Amino acid sequence: MTAVTHEPPTPAEGLLEIFLALDTPEGFRAELIEGEIVVTPPPDGDHEDYIGLIVGQVYRRSGTDMQFSGNKGLKLKSGGGCPKNHVIPDGTFAPMELRLYRGADSWMPCDGVAMVLEVTSTKPKADREAKRRCYARGGIPLYLLVDRETSSVTLFSDPEKDDYREHCTRPFGKPLALPAPFSFDLETADFL
Repeated sequence: MTAVTHEPPTPAEGLLEIFLALDTPEGFRAELIEGEIVVTPPPDGDHEDYIGLIVGQVYRRSGTDMQFSGNKGLKLKSGGGCPKNHVIPDGTFAPMELRLYRGADSWMPCDGVAMVLEVTSTKPKADREAKRRCYARGGIPLYLLVDRETSSVTLFSDPEKDDYREHCTRPFGKPLALPAPFSFDLETADFL
């Protein structure tokens, strides 16, 4: 008989195991962001209205046909000794021709994702900072943030390491240019 030794899991592996075993209440979502488990309650109607307004414009006006997924789990690189980030954007856009969501696991890699969307709610700091860093580390080209507290929309672009090198912020009511592959001005007059 041969004895097999098992190495105890590292703290990061242990945290990932706990996270993946969570049984969150219906409507809630759990994310693992920069080594912290974050549980978010179901969104309010205004939150969903902003998402609907953006998705409608993307479908009608984008220069490239896009697929949209609400609440799609993404596995992203992490910083330091943390396990891989497991983040659920409010919206994920990918070119239709890639069919990224077909056959994808609950938590999929972010390769091919064109843009992620977040609308601030109960934890706006996470959307403004931690999630922004996660998406940049993952190399997601565009991050669109609708900040309800500041009544503004920001497009982050040109990811490098832990952040985006470019950003453009417009107050609600002013259009925001979305570059290729979208190639249209996002109208925000209905956000008011």
